[in-house]
Amino acid sequence: MSEKKIGFIGAGNMATAIINGILVKKAVRPENINVFDLDSEKLELMKAKGVNTSASCSALADASDIIVFAVKPQNYDEVLEEIKSSMNEQKVFVTIAAGISIEYVRKGLGMNSPAVRVMPNTPLLLGKGATAMCRSENISDEDFDIVYKMFSLSGSVALLDESQMNAVIAVNGSSPAYVYLFAKAMADYAASVDIDEKTALELICKTFEGSAEMLRSSGDTPDKLIEKVCSKGGTTIEAMNILRDRNVEQSIKDAMAACTARAEELGK
Repeated sequence: MSEKKIGFIGAGNMATAIINGILVKKAVRPENINVFDLDSEKLELMKAKGVNTSASCSALADASDIIVFAVKPQNYDEVLEEIKSSMNEQKVFVTIAAGISIEYVRKGLGMNSPAVRVMPNTPLLLGKGATAMCRSENISDEDFDIVYKMFSLSGSVALLDESQMNAVIAVNGSSPAYVYLFAKAMADYAASVDIDEKTALELICKTFEGSAEMLRSSGDTPDKLIEKVCSKGGTTIEAMNILRDRNVEQSIKDAMAACTARAEELGK
């Protein structure tokens, strides 16, 4: 169990998911967790979990060894300005916002602080997250292991080079929305042919779960798995023909490229 003090600037869904994972697995004592948020109701919910609440961003930075920035990219500049006098090069920062690089935060703080850049996704809320991360050159193994465990307690973690961190947002960070859109279209079609919504959603979710396990465990490529479902002259091939004629695969790739481009813009 780590005795480092971990601070969260922001107490939204993602910070709450991370904190819940830490507390459930008893990886950090509640009294070693500090939280600040402008929303007093969120702070009251955190107090109920036994964690400490701070009066300001700078007070949190003063009291913490590892500081997690759980705010939107657009709010980073004001947060960095507020806490820079409370930071030093022994404190670790963790950025989880899309497009915000290690160098961006270091520039805002005016110092070469050790860091971890993280891209989690919302299934972290259920302990089924898919998180990508990279580490700075000057973070200790001990501190990095603490941050790694914070996210691995709530799902799987992949280590990448920072040069890949904007592109990976489209792969794991934003991608749950693509899945939900596909599910919505399937459910809408089911409703149009009078299939009960609850029944349809259960079938859709189980299909997604099973298909994901096939991708993970079968040893087949996505193309091979598609081929195995598509019998010649059958029903699935007719559906795939429409999707291919309408260039759905390329549309998904274009959407992912747009996601990456936006991440690049946010980090400038």
